[in-house]
Parts: sequence; structure tokens; C-alpha cells
Amino acid sequence: MSASENTRTVTAEQPEPHSVIPGVADLSDAHKYRALAVCLLVGFMTLLDVSIVNVALPSMQKGLHATPADLSWVVSGYALTFGLILVPAGVFGDMVGRRTAFLAGLAAFTVASGLCGIAPSATFLVVSRLVQGLASGVLGPQISGLIQEMFSGGARARAFGYFGATVGLATAVGPLAGGLLIAAGGEEHGWRWVFFVNLPIGVVAFALALRLIPGCVGAGMARMRGRIDWIGVALLGGSVIAVMLPLVQEQQWTGRGKWWLVVLGVLLLAALALWERRMAASGRTPLVPPSLLRIGSYTRGATLALLYFGGFTTIFFIFTLFLQDGLHYSALEAGLATTPFALGSAVSATLGGRLVGKHGRALVILGIVLVTVATGTAILVVHWVHGRGAGVAAAAPLLVAGVGSGLVIAPNLALALSEVPVARAGTAGGVMQTGQRLGSALGIACVSSVFFSRVGEGKGYANAFQAGAVVAICFEVAALLVGLVDWRSRKAAGAGDGPGARPAA
Repeated sequence: MSASENTRTVTAEQPEPHSVIPGVADLSDAHKYRALAVCLLVGFMTLLDVSIVNVALPSMQKGLHATPADLSWVVSGYALTFGLILVPAGVFGDMVGRRTAFLAGLAAFTVASGLCGIAPSATFLVVSRLVQGLASGVLGPQISGLIQEMFSGGARARAFGYFGATVGLATAVGPLAGGLLIAAGGEEHGWRWVFFVNLPIGVVAFALALRLIPGCVGAGMARMRGRIDWIGVALLGGSVIAVMLPLVQEQQWTGRGKWWLVVLGVLLLAALALWERRMAASGRTPLVPPSLLRIGSYTRGATLALLYFGGFTTIFFIFTLFLQDGLHYSALEAGLATTPFALGSAVSATLGGRLVGKHGRALVILGIVLVTVATGTAILVVHWVHGRGAGVAAAAPLLVAGVGSGLVIAPNLALALSEVPVARAGTAGGVMQTGQRLGSALGIACVSSVFFSRVGEGKGYANAFQAGAVVAICFEVAALLVGLVDWRSRKAAGAGDGPGARPAA
């Protein structure tokens, strides 16, 4: 089936994918961008909570007398529940309206942040983090869905560019922000301010969202209310847990028996695919419509994101360990060392949103090449520069990696969603972000396994970082290959390469 036939299959059931939903189109451009600013503020807050916690772990261990297993669940539990809820949350937003889902997720995230901050024990903190991860997972698909609703054409690409800058900033600024908060709050209780900082932001964002976020329901989805595909939810949830749990617990669960859960997860995914086809054939509404996965540009973009996040996010994980455990950097110093990435990503992501309409997939390919080259250069820097100067010497390759990453995340999202019906934007965003979380978990499991095995063998943290970075490069190269395939497919279809392009009829 051709790309154009795929698009016609989907749009026969849903509104034309490049239109903006009525009601939202009546908003002024100024109102739309104010609403976007609220979305980006909330997105920054939730994404920051992923990376900011890593540098706070020693403070948590001291303040709560937490065990290594407790600390692992503070990080991995958040990732697990975040990934678990993404797709159902996307469907929920498509059904009841993204404003309603956005406000519910924001309120839950703010309350959970407060509970994390006042946690009297490690167990209380872990449970609160699980709730926080669920709330963050509710918010994620609504942000991408609202961008799809409010913008079209070049404006949509620019909006995704701003979102990409937010992702890059939150990922890279997290360690620096965590270091500053811990330094201000003290080593024993400074970790609490990592969560308390969300409270004023959450309250202000909620008040602004009530006023600015448009209260529109996805066109054609209102009829789905009360008709949730619960069997699909159960199959998808079971598969995500089965695949992610052994990945996020790879260092804590010894033995090879845990990998049978991955096999179970794959079987559950196969069962989900069969069930969703049956739902669609019977005229009912599936959780993940098979027609969505038949959109070539979307499936390739989602696959690229999964592989790219498997390499991109792991670099920060092992680089921070190398700096803090190997070179004895403080949390603040480690955060400062990653700042060049944040700067490069913030600038290039904004530009990427403007350039993707003209250069399309070629822009993403360039970004992945830059990240791959920069990662390889970081390996050489760590090999050549010994001692604490390695963190300073790595600033240049991190800056280049940030520039490259800014050209990947947002432009790829815009390209992947370009042919997706607006009414399914939440579902599509949820599926895509689930893939990103799976990619991150897979990448960290693979890279950390190599990293810690080298440390355990007494080969040193510098050697461990270099070996782990090589594994990360493998993920980045795989993402590059997918990008090249998508670029060739777009050219073969005779379509333009930008996010606003449609396949030839």
C-alpha cells in the first residue's frame, strides 16, 4: 500500500489531518502562543523532574537512610508509571478534551510533588514518585495534542521547535538545577527542594491553564466517551510493565530469569495487535487504531525516536556517574558540566522548528550525525584528558551534541505527526512517547550494564564511560539508518520533505 493510500485510509474515518479543529481556529495568534507558553512551562517542569532527581540521590540516601533499592525505585518507578499511562492518557485526552486531561494531570502532579517533598520515609517517597510519574504521563500527550489542535503548517513546526527546546533544556538543566537546590538546602534535606520547587510553578500554571488553554474536544472523538477499550488498556499496560520492569531493574535484579518478562511483553504486544484489529473490524474504537500504525511517516518517526532516546539519554546518565563517582565532582559541578548541552539544544531546537518545513527529514539526519560525532569526540576527550579537567574539556563536544539534539527531537516529532489526524493527536503522541520511554529504559539497561561491568572489573570510570558511550553510539547510528529510510521513502513518494507535506495521490 502506498503512502497516499495509507493517508486516505485514515482520513476517511477522521477529519482532514492538516486542518485545525473548529473553535481553536477562532483564537487569536497571541492567545494560542500564550496557551503554548503554559504548555511548555508544564512540560519543562515534568521533564525536569526526570533528570533533576539523579543528582539528588546521595542527599536522599543520607536524609532518609534509603537503601540502594529505594533509590532505584525513586528513579525507575517514575519512568515505569510514566510509560505505563501515556497511551491511555492520550486516548483519554482525545475523548474528553485535552484541557480537562491537562488540568487533571497538572493538579495530580503538583500534589504528588508536595507529597514527595514532605516524605517521612523512603517508602513514602517511592509511592509518591509512582503517583508523580502517572500524573506526568497524563500531561505528556496533552501537550503534543494541544500543539496539533492549535497550530497548523509552519506555525505548528515552530511550536514543536519551542517544545523541542524545552525538552533539551529540561534534560540538560536538571543536574544544574538539582545541584543549586541541594547546595542551598543542605546535603541532608536539600533533596526536598527538588520537589518543593514544583509547587509554586504548578499553582501558577494551573491558574493560567484555566484561563488560556482552549476547552475543545478532539473532533469526531466525543462519541467515544464511555467506550474505552479496557481489554486493550490491560494488554498494553501488561506489555509495557513486562518489557520495562527488567530494563529499569537490570542492576538490581540479578540472574537471567528476569528477561523472560521481555518475552511475555512481546507476546502481550502481539495479542494487543490482534485484539485491536478485531476491534477495528467490528466497527468499535480500538485503543491504538491499526490505521494509525499504517501511516509510514508516523511509524518511522516513532521508531527513530525510540532508538535515538536509547542513545541520547544514556549519555547523561553515565557522564554524570563518571563526573561524580569517578572525578568526585559535586552535584553542582556536575550540573555545570552539562550546561553547554542545554545551551546548544535551546538555540538549535528553536531554529529547527523554523527550518524543518524547508529541509524536513534531512535536518533530523544532520542532527543525528552531529550527536553521533560529538559522542565519539567525548570518548576521545575522556581518553586524552585525565583528572578533573575532563569535565571542562568535554564542554565543546557537549555543545555540539546539544546543537544536534535540538535538530532531532522537535523536528522528528513534527514530521512524525504531520499526517496524523488532529483528532488522534493525543493517542499518537502517547504511543510515540511510550516508545521514547522504552528506548530510554533499553538504552540505560544496555549502557549501564557495560559501564558497571567495567567499573566492577577495576578498569576505572573513564574506561567505563568510553565503553558505555560506544553502546550509545550504536543506538544513534540505528536511529540514523531509520532517518535515511524515511528520507528515501518521502522522496520516492514524490512528496515534499517538510511536516506540512502530504503524500502524492
